Amino acid sequence: MRRLIVALLLVIPFGPAWAGPVTSFTLDNGMEVVVIEDHRAPAVTQMVWYRAGSADEPPGMSGVAHFLEHLLFKGTETLEPGEFSATVARHGGTDNAFTSYDYTAYFQRIAADRLGLVMEMEADRMANLRLSENDIATERDVILEERNQRVENSPAALFRERMGAVQYLNHPYGAPIIGWRHEMEALDRAAAVDFYSTYYAPNNAILIVAGDADPEEVRALAEKHYGPIPANPDLPERIRPQEPPQLAERRLSLRDPRVSQPYVARSYLAPERDSGAQREAAALTLLAALMGNGQTSVLNEALQFEQSIAVQVGAWYSGMSLDDASLDFVVVPAPGVTLDEAEAALGEVLTGFLETGPDPEHLERIKSQLRAQEIYERDDVTALAQRYGRALTQGLTVADVQAWPDILQEITDEEIMDAARNVLDRERSVTGYLMAPEVTQ
Repeated sequence: MRRLIVALLLVIPFGPAWAGPVTSFTLDNGMEVVVIEDHRAPAVTQMVWYRAGSADEPPGMSGVAHFLEHLLFKGTETLEPGEFSATVARHGGTDNAFTSYDYTAYFQRIAADRLGLVMEMEADRMANLRLSENDIATERDVILEERNQRVENSPAALFRERMGAVQYLNHPYGAPIIGWRHEMEALDRAAAVDFYSTYYAPNNAILIVAGDADPEEVRALAEKHYGPIPANPDLPERIRPQEPPQLAERRLSLRDPRVSQPYVARSYLAPERDSGAQREAAALTLLAALMGNGQTSVLNEALQFEQSIAVQVGAWYSGMSLDDASLDFVVVPAPGVTLDEAEAALGEVLTGFLETGPDPEHLERIKSQLRAQEIYERDDVTALAQRYGRALTQGLTVADVQAWPDILQEITDEEIMDAARNVLDRERSVTGYLMAPEVTQ
């Protein structure tokens, strides 16, 4: 309760949406900068986000964005391999990186008076990456082993990978972020260097500094360290192949002897969250929460409590993307219930919802939960930095990020129903079964 009161008090001086001032500006070389102030602790998070992820990879080179993320820790003309992270750790900080479909991001959490140090090192590897053939061979083995551990050893991960490939027939979202194994094995120095020289430029990057930072001091440091790096005048437009209209339902099944708990999944292609037009995405966010969020969700009450058909259900909308997103459902059947029966029950619940719509009290409860979650997240400056970074790399603006919490609260049940009718078309769905092999006598 004390933490909630503190969070609420922080809202008052700065309006209803955010806990502290947010300042944005652009350097002469095109690098965008966002400063999120939170002076409660003498620490900062620096994040550099590149508008380049796995969906920007050349055909036949899946996994190169993630591969390059690993290689950026190998060294520069002035830093030895591993020296970047060792230096951050020696100054009491932490660092890491991650890759997604639409972005690659690098971050450090460190004492506020060390911000200049991590800016200097991050700017260095933006411009001066040094890669040897040994670095390539070693790190390629690392990412292949990562694929073994995270994907090949997990039937659920293999299943999700294939669901994505069936959902996106033409768009690069259909390829896994980590890459297809046979293409990962062929990644070489030329592929990594080409991706680096194309996309790792200040005019394709966003610097987020969150925490105990003064915007003018951040501006001076950014101009000193990132400002001298030249823009890439040949930065390509983010034009990707798009999906053709889906005219028929798609289905797949994956059998794996390691499956102990079968389940059914269904996915629908859905509009992404667009700048200046976020209401449909907000309606889909609420729809997913109504259907699968918590013990009182529509799916949970119908399939677990009323019919005893499922032991677990889920629904989510991954709308934060540059191109078309998806609305997904999962039903894990109870013992003795077949996947066909679980799928039929899911279909009945979705059809029923389209006829009756959301319960008003349930909708208000979901909105309250989302508002509370948004308030709690303000307590974590790294989470705030991630929120802005993800949004800006995927076509949204600072104003869009700040407007989002209020838009969620404004959405009506009619808007939710319009979004549901637009997306929940069985002919435009992908349904998958994950199960163990049939037992033969």
